[in-house]
Amino acid sequence: MRPDINSEKTAEDYLEAMLILKKKNGEVRSVDVAHYLGITKPSVTYTTKRLREKGYITMDANNYITITEKGLEIAEKIYARHNTLTELFIRLGVPEDIAEEDACKIEHDISPETFDALCRHLETYTTN
Repeated sequence: MRPDINSEKTAEDYLEAMLILKKKNGEVRSVDVAHYLGITKPSVTYTTKRLREKGYITMDANNYITITEKGLEIAEKIYARHNTLTELFIRLGVPEDIAEEDACKIEHDISPETFDALCRHLETYTTN
């Protein structure tokens, strides 16, 4: 079954993975995205085509992926949410691997209001 690119979560997962890979490797290829997400190369090919159509990424002649400004805005938002939620869960005593996994599940669905409240709480907790 192919991922539903109309799903905001799928686009966010791919864009976040691409951002992480760019930070880690300096470049992004479809095969790296497949490996990182644990999915097949054909699934990545299908979804990257949809991401290009939506203006979130571009690909050069050598199939290197570049996140557009529009895609980067989404990727950075999700990545920041992921990191903040992971940090919060770890501070609550959740083991790091579980904190990472749970943050990945929640980062897409949490409302901006709740996330902002968690950030304020984390900031207060950190400074006191």
